[in-house]
Amino acid sequence: MSEPSGREVVERFVRAIVEKDFDAAESILADDIIDEMPQSGERIRGKANWLAIARNYPGGVGTVEPGSIKVVGADDKWVLTPSFSVLRIEGSGNVFTYAGTMRYADGQTWQSVAIVEVRDGKVARTTTWYAAPFEAPAWRAPFVERFTP
Repeated sequence: MSEPSGREVVERFVRAIVEKDFDAAESILADDIIDEMPQSGERIRGKANWLAIARNYPGGVGTVEPGSIKVVGADDKWVLTPSFSVLRIEGSGNVFTYAGTMRYADGQTWQSVAIVEVRDGKVARTTTWYAAPFEAPAWRAPFVERFTP
């Protein structure tokens, strides 16, 4: 049996996170995974710590309805539930990025971008940034087009 492509590994990883399928996540993560969050200055080392954080997230990490994850087209766009929507997965070889929208229990919606590195068919490293929404400054109004994210 051949090793899955980096894209297949990342797609399975995203599905496991969204579906809260921690058994699937465990099978996808490298034992020595490093997961960094530069904004908070945190680094998670090892599969056990990653799983402990995922399983103990206050209020859970969101749920999905069966069948709600769909690949929309060849341009790698995804449609998921409102609690976590991956908008795009891009990359090649063993390095991919995904951008998404996260809806927290208090109703806030944040944007996120993650870089995922795959090694030997497993997720070996992730780096994720989280961005809260903010008001656009008035001075840019003449130069931009407004939209609803």
